[in-house]
Amino acid sequence: MKPASFEYRVADSWNAAAGLLAEFGDDASILAGGQSLVPIMNFRLAQPSVLVDVNSITDGAYLKPDGARLRIGALTRHVRFEKPELDGPLGRLLPRVARHIAHLPIRMRGTFGGSLSHADPASEWCTLARTFDAVMIAHSTNGDRRIAAADFFHGALVTELHDDEVLREIEIMTLGPDWRCGFAEFNRRAGDFAIVQSLAAIKLQEGRIMAARIGVGGATEIPQRVTAAESVLVGHEPGAALFAAAGHAASEALNDFLVDQQATAAMRRDLVAVLVARALEDAMAAG
Repeated sequence: MKPASFEYRVADSWNAAAGLLAEFGDDASILAGGQSLVPIMNFRLAQPSVLVDVNSITDGAYLKPDGARLRIGALTRHVRFEKPELDGPLGRLLPRVARHIAHLPIRMRGTFGGSLSHADPASEWCTLARTFDAVMIAHSTNGDRRIAAADFFHGALVTELHDDEVLREIEIMTLGPDWRCGFAEFNRRAGDFAIVQSLAAIKLQEGRIMAARIGVGGATEIPQRVTAAESVLVGHEPGAALFAAAGHAASEALNDFLVDQQATAAMRRDLVAVLVARALEDAMAAG
């Protein structure tokens, strides 16, 4: 199928993009990588009357360490994360997560901000953003608005972004050298959408876990940070039994599991337990 007819506009700045969104409202859609938008337009699941192409914005793709934060331009392509550009645990984690995203041609065009704005439950970047309490910076003709990741995701393919806002930048916490990060994902074939995924970060001091962050994606409509699993870990020595207990706590803490042709709710609950434990094991192996 082919998309319904639309008007094509090019924005060469964030202000220009915001102006077009203010003019056309919910009749307009942002075109960045287009790896999600174009297919659903072809199936006519989305029929915007105006397409606002933001690929001409020259200052939209970057990774900039800024104190305790990493600032990521919304137009940064997935493929850029495949080679480490940063030191430390987060710098080692990002390439491992990026390589789970679809296939290389999609990673060459798809963007970090586009993935977050699309808010697919299976998105690796959405899970990462929620796990590390990222801040989304949305731009409109009124200026910037900061949105916490906990408030950003409303449901499958639904976010806090207003019709006149475009996601411009994302801020993620950086991690000190005593943190270790791991990632685990289950899908039917390499490159398929994740059925369930988990991201784990633990802070080790004197052989004990002093802080933890556990994220789960693909299991429910929105990515989840699972504090119940984190509580199981803190204060204890890492090990297989502890990781299994954290995985069980995560699976029990979540509700409203997705049900589709890929997995039942019971299967996703079981996968959460397994993948949280695997992500923690991956974190320990990563060093």
